[in-house]
Amino acid sequence: MLTLRPIPGLPVPPGARLVPVETADGVPLRAATWRPTARTVKGTVCLLQGRAEFIEKYYETIQELRARGFCVVAFDWRGQGDSGRQVRDAHKGHVRHFDDYRLDLLAVAEQVMVPSMPEPHFGLAHSMGGAVALNGAAEGWLPFRRLVTVAPMLAIRMVRWPACVSVLARGLHRLGLGRCYIPFGKPHSLATKPFTGNRLSTDPNRYARNAAAARVVGAGAVGDPSIAWLASAFRAMRTLAKPATVRRIRTPCLIVAAGADPVCSTPAIERFAARLKTGHLIVLPGARHEILTECDTVRADFWAAFDAFVPGHALPAQGISGQARAVA
Repeated sequence: MLTLRPIPGLPVPPGARLVPVETADGVPLRAATWRPTARTVKGTVCLLQGRAEFIEKYYETIQELRARGFCVVAFDWRGQGDSGRQVRDAHKGHVRHFDDYRLDLLAVAEQVMVPSMPEPHFGLAHSMGGAVALNGAAEGWLPFRRLVTVAPMLAIRMVRWPACVSVLARGLHRLGLGRCYIPFGKPHSLATKPFTGNRLSTDPNRYARNAAAARVVGAGAVGDPSIAWLASAFRAMRTLAKPATVRRIRTPCLIVAAGADPVCSTPAIERFAARLKTGHLIVLPGARHEILTECDTVRADFWAAFDAFVPGHALPAQGISGQARAVA
């Protein structure tokens, strides 16, 4: 049975509706929708999580979007949160190929957004979700009018020798080890590590809240990725590094990078944005990887940029309907 869990210090945003989604290849996904709390409706924002994330982690962002007049669609990618797994170990962050994430997003668009969520539809993507969305924009299937991507995964900074690791991952995958953890990989969530020296946020309260949320969702906050995930991630990043790929993007994009990001490479994001004819880049000084759970000053700068970039229609709030089931 689908559910959303309250986390310490942050309950489930009221009015949530849970929607079961099934992808074209038969993977069940957990999705949820919310109506805005403002009097007018500006459209719908779909949240695209980063790797190892889950809906519960985005409660604060969901509340802020609703207050701005947006309906919200949130879902868990396959292999994380409460969505389906393709390996026995639910703690392992596994996907066979990044193209599978396309199946996830298109299923959510076709089964949730198009039939029941008001237009215009916008995307708000973090990290891995940003890589998926930007590839989708280049390939022409991204179902959004505009895209905001936060610290997109265009190059992994926490990997010391990325070229060597990429070759190793491809080799291990070809040997049939794709379902195994990366070398020295563990099932523990990155979010549960001590605050001191963490790569994700400078805000101790939000970091502690996310750690508590990871403990609440258990295996939904997956640990290290599989070899197949890593090999496919490097393949996706290589594609996005090609100037021809960037030139094919026609979707208006706002790219918000973290000035002190130890996870994804900000210089790689800057190079990408410089080639993007339909994009705008903002770098937030001092921010770590998870801008949406950073300190108040960083988040205020992010929301100012978001508000300037994402316009929408104003519709009567009572005109919205949804085909889903309310959370008790």
